[in-house]
Amino acid sequence: MSAAPHQGGHGPEVHDRTEEGSAVVDFVLVSVLVCAITLSLLQLGFALHVRNTLTWAASEGARAGARTGMTLEQGAARSQDLVTQSLSARYAQDVHVLRRVENGVAVVEVQITAPLPVIALWGPPGAVTTRGRAFAEDQ
Repeated sequence: MSAAPHQGGHGPEVHDRTEEGSAVVDFVLVSVLVCAITLSLLQLGFALHVRNTLTWAASEGARAGARTGMTLEQGAARSQDLVTQSLSARYAQDVHVLRRVENGVAVVEVQITAPLPVIALWGPPGAVTTRGRAFAEDQ
C-alpha cells in the first residue's frame, strides 16, 4: 500500500494541516515589519526636516543681525520667531548670537541647539546644533 492520499470518491480525504492558517501569520508579521520600516523612514525624514529648518532659521537670523543698523539681539529674535512659527517654541529656547572677526572680516553667527525628534516632535534635548553665518555689513 502506498501512503498517497486516496484519489477516489469513496474513502476519507487526507489533508495536510501543517500549513493551515500560516498565511494570516505571514501577513501580520510582514505587515508589522513594513509598517516599522515605513515609520522609521518617515521619522528620519522628519528629523532631517527639523535640522534643515533650524539651519535655515539660524542663517536668516545671522543675516538679520548682520544688517547695518540691526543688533545681535534682533538677529536672535528673528531666528526664534522663525523656529517658533515653523516648528515649536520648544525648539527656539537655546539661541545664541555672537559677532567675531574671521580673517579680518566681521561675521555674525547664530547658533541654535534643539532636541532631535525621535518620536514625532519628542526627543532628547540638545541633540542638534546648527549654525548660520553672515558677513556684517557695517565693516
